[in-house]
Amino acid sequence: MYTSNLLTIFLAMPGGTEWIFILLAVVLLFGGRKIPELMKGIGKGVRDFNDAKNNIKNDLEEGMKEKDFSNANPAIKQPDLQ
Repeated sequence: MYTSNLLTIFLAMPGGTEWIFILLAVVLLFGGRKIPELMKGIGKGVRDFNDAKNNIKNDLEEGMKEKDFSNANPAIKQPDLQ
């Protein structure tokens, strides 16, 4: 089952010829002048997404550090990390 899933994924990925057709379609749709603007917008969107993701991750980590979990559930023994 695992190998059939990998085979399906591998066959579904575009090869060299397909990438050439995709690139040609993008050039025809957007034109040569619009492609740099399009890539700039995509790059900015990815950068903003990663910044937001990192900010949320940092906020969660800081919240976990600030909260005192020593009395969270006294029935559960806290592990000795030393």
